[in-house]
Amino acid sequence: MIGFIGSVFSPWYAWSGRRDPANHVCINVATYGPGGRFTMTDRGRAALRQSRATLQVGPSRMHWTGTSLVIDIDEVSAPPVISRVRGRITLTPSAVTGVEATLTPDGRHIWRPFAPMARIEVDLTQGHRWQGHGYFDANFGTAALESDFRTWTWGRFPLRDRTVCFYDAVRADGTTLELGVEVTGDGTVRAISPPPLTSMSRTLWALGRETRADAGTRPRQVMAMLDAPFYSRSLVGTRIDGEDSIGVHEALDLRRFASPLLKPILALRVPRRAGWTFHT
Repeated sequence: MIGFIGSVFSPWYAWSGRRDPANHVCINVATYGPGGRFTMTDRGRAALRQSRATLQVGPSRMHWTGTSLVIDIDEVSAPPVISRVRGRITLTPSAVTGVEATLTPDGRHIWRPFAPMARIEVDLTQGHRWQGHGYFDANFGTAALESDFRTWTWGRFPLRDRTVCFYDAVRADGTTLELGVEVTGDGTVRAISPPPLTSMSRTLWALGRETRADAGTRPRQVMAMLDAPFYSRSLVGTRIDGEDSIGVHEALDLRRFASPLLKPILALRVPRRAGWTFHT
C-alpha cells in the first residue's frame, strides 16, 4: 500500500498541471491472489488531514505509534470488481534508518528507506490475513517523474542477515542511476557495489525489466502482482552474494506513462472524488 500527497500516477493530478499536490491525495491498496483488489481513489484537499504522527486521507489513515506504523483501511476497489476493502495493517520495524538518497544530481527526487527490515501483520477483508516480512520507504519529489526519468527499476531482496535494495534508472538526460544499499537489523545502512544488472523476461505488456544478480544467474518472475502498460510489480527470484532470495521488484517506463493516450484509460482505474466531510 502507498500513501500519496500529489498522486503521481493519477491522470487527474496530471490534468490539473500538478499545481496543488494536497488536492490530489490517495491511499492505494493492492492485494493479490483470490479476492485480490486494487484501490486508488484520487481525493481532494478536503479529505486530507496531517499531523506529525498521522496521515489521514478520507476514511483511511496511517499513524505512527512510536514503535509501529498502523494503517487503517476503508476504501472501495476499482473496476472491474467494485467492493469495500477494509481492515488494518501493522508494520513494526526492526529499526528505523536515518539516511536518504538523491536520485537526481539536483536533488529533485529523493528516496528515504525508513525500514527495509520489518515485520508486518495484515488483516483485510477478502480473506487477506497474514504475517511476514515488511518494508517501509518513501519517495519525495518536486518534479514529475516523467520529466526527469525515462525508465527505472527497483528491488528489495531479504537475505539471511540483512536486506539489500537496488535502484537503477535511466534519467531523461541519458545519465544513469546505479544505487545499491544493504541494511542490517539494527538499522545500519551502507552503500554496496551491486552485482551485474541482468535482464529478465518482459511482462505481458512487453515492458522491459532487469535487476541485479550474481554473474551467471538469470532472475525470474515468481509471481505477477501488478501488470500495466507502463508499470510492473512482481515477486522476483535472484541470487545475490551466493544467496538465493525472493523479493519485490518494480519496473516503470515513464516514456509510456507520459503518453496522453494512456491517461483516459488510467482514469477508469483511478476515480476522482473531490469532496469529503469529516464527522469527528
